[in-house]
Amino acid sequence: MGLKNYLYLFSLFIIKKLPWDKHEKDFLFFLNMLPEEGVVLDIGANLGVMSYYLAKNHPERQVLAFEPIPYNFRNLTRIVRKFKLSNIQLFQLALGDKNGTVEMVLPVEHSVRFHGLAHVKHNSITDKNEGEVFECPVKRLDDVIAGSGSKNLRIAGIKIDVENFEYYVLKGAENLLKQHKPSIYCELWDNENRRKTMEFLKSLGYKAQVLENKKLTDYLPESHATQNFFFTQD
Repeated sequence: MGLKNYLYLFSLFIIKKLPWDKHEKDFLFFLNMLPEEGVVLDIGANLGVMSYYLAKNHPERQVLAFEPIPYNFRNLTRIVRKFKLSNIQLFQLALGDKNGTVEMVLPVEHSVRFHGLAHVKHNSITDKNEGEVFECPVKRLDDVIAGSGSKNLRIAGIKIDVENFEYYVLKGAENLLKQHKPSIYCELWDNENRRKTMEFLKSLGYKAQVLENKKLTDYLPESHATQNFFFTQD
């Protein structure tokens, strides 16, 4: 079958079953939170499954999808073409708090590539650092938006999943966050990256929430064991 076709067929399968996947109830809630118009950012778009859902039912919405890993980006492009998602703009680059280049690793164990765990090689990230290494361009999101033609449109939401590099990506989007105050759906592991991300977003007026009994409630560390967070402003 080959890796390219395997990833493509796997993506189509996940797209088909996602609405009934209990593990994706948080993402589906976020999807329904979003307004029908405006700009939504998919940061860490991976194979394109969530980009598909962010764009498919709302053609008046603009989606900017960011994915630096070549295997993933090729599949993301194929998904966009397959479903004729003309409202998605693709960016093959990493995001961070500075512009330049960065090394990224696609973890490999026993000849198996873990596409969902690809991440920036950084001294703050100590897990899953063995695998294929890629040199990728990295930019501040504030600079990308300034040059994308979207700076005058409302940025309504951000889905971000960048495997413990969230703090640096959001730091590079500080102006965007202050100006647009988008809702954020974010996966954060229980580590220093989570603490720094939460402190940074709190400094900008965001509150951390989790999905509980089909509604958002304020996050309480002693009560909520989760990796999925919503950040909103009143």
